[in-house]
This record gives sequence, C-alpha cells and structure tokens, in this order.
Amino acid sequence: MSEPETYEVFAVRYGSRAERLRRESFITTDAHDAPMPLDYYVWAIVNPNRAIVVDTGFEHTEAARRGRVLTRLPREGLAMLGIDTATVRDVVITHLHFDHAGTLDDFPAARFHLQDLELQFGTGRHMTERFFRQAYALDHVLGVVRKVFAGRVAFHDGAEEIAPGVSVHLIGGHTPGMQCVRVLTRRGHVVLASDAAHFYENMETASPFPIVYDVARMIAGYDVLRGLAASPAHVIPGHDPLVMARYPAPEARLNGVIARLDVPPRA
Repeated sequence: MSEPETYEVFAVRYGSRAERLRRESFITTDAHDAPMPLDYYVWAIVNPNRAIVVDTGFEHTEAARRGRVLTRLPREGLAMLGIDTATVRDVVITHLHFDHAGTLDDFPAARFHLQDLELQFGTGRHMTERFFRQAYALDHVLGVVRKVFAGRVAFHDGAEEIAPGVSVHLIGGHTPGMQCVRVLTRRGHVVLASDAAHFYENMETASPFPIVYDVARMIAGYDVLRGLAASPAHVIPGHDPLVMARYPAPEARLNGVIARLDVPPRA
C-alpha cells in the first residue's frame, strides 16, 4: 500500500431545488409540509500531486427536463478552484442517478470509478420499473456504457484505495451500488457520503430518504459512514444546504458556491 497523503476537500454547489417539502426528504416525518430545499454538489479532492473529482452532476438539458435550477455547470464550478476538468485523471461516480453522472465528456482524460453493482442495476431488469428508473437519465447511463467500451471505467467490488489516502466504500441502500469516498485530511478522515445520506437529518434521526432500493441497508449505512469518519462531524451529506452554512468558503468570492471541508466546521 502506498504511503498515505493528505488532501484539501471542497464541495462545489452547482444547482438547487428550492420548492421542496420535508415529506420529500423522509419516508416518515411529522412535518410533511414544511419547506426543505435541496442543493446539488460535486466534490473536489486536491493536493499537490493530484485532483480527484467526485460525481459529475447534470447539464442544462436535464435541468430543464426535471425543472431544476442549474446555477453553473459542474466544470464551471470546478474551474473556480483552478481545476481544469480536461486534465482530471480520476473521477468517482458514487452512483448513476441523473444528478451524479452527467457531463462525463467534460472529463476527456479521466478514468471513472464505479461499483460493479451500480452498472448492473442501472442496465438491468429493475430499469423496467418506473419507480427505480425515474432517478436515472438514459443518456447518462449510455454515456457510462460508452466509457466502459472505451476502457475508461475502473470497476470496484466493495472497498478499495484509488489513490494514497483516498478510498471508495460500497454502502448500498439508496441504490445497490451506492458508494461513498473516504479522504485523509489534516483534520482526520472526511467521508463524502453523497446520497448515502442526503441530509444531516437523515443520519442523525435514522430517517431514510424516500428514493431507496433497500431501506434496511440505507439505515445501516449511516453507521458505516460514521465508522469510516474521524467523527460524525466528518461525514458530509450529499444535498444539504447546511454544508454551505457550516463550512467556510476557501475565499470570500466563493462564499455560497464552494465550501472547504478539510477544516473544522463553524461552531
């Protein structure tokens, strides 16, 4: 195993969905009609040796089709950090839902890291059911298949280190192949949960998100996330606007757009 390296970690906000209610975020909740907006993120893992991107978001076509607000393309947000997506060598796709697996062609030099189970699910029998396929975009899935045929997908079966100090871990639940990313930073291991936990509250109250393949695995996954992280405060949910409130921007001009996650959260 390589000597571990430490990284800076960033959440890049590229879109939002303001018109949402709490009942859309929990299978059971007592506050069905309270507002609960959602943000869309991609993440960057950076040190002097490499830049790794986690998830690739969606593009204007998919935003219009689904009525989402796309503030900027993921590549435009990453460029604010000085990351040129044309030169990124490794991209983790946590799962194949529409908001995590678009814009692949903006990463022409990348190898894409994906769990075996996720592509099997996204191209298998469950896609005949609207409940399961509604969160997938056909063009995105086809785009991944094209990368497979081009030899540009690295498949994983469980936990595996993809760079010194960076590893992927199969969680399941939300989708069969849902994976998180564990990153060594100066404040300890930070875990990018992606949609293994959409909101802090999903984890804190063990209240699962309604878009789910296996509820039991989703709930068990919250403990797995916490076990991988240096503390529960080191787990970063996939869609919570509180991420922007709890973590500082790397510089003032990026406030509300990019949050730095390798530093302690605000009190």
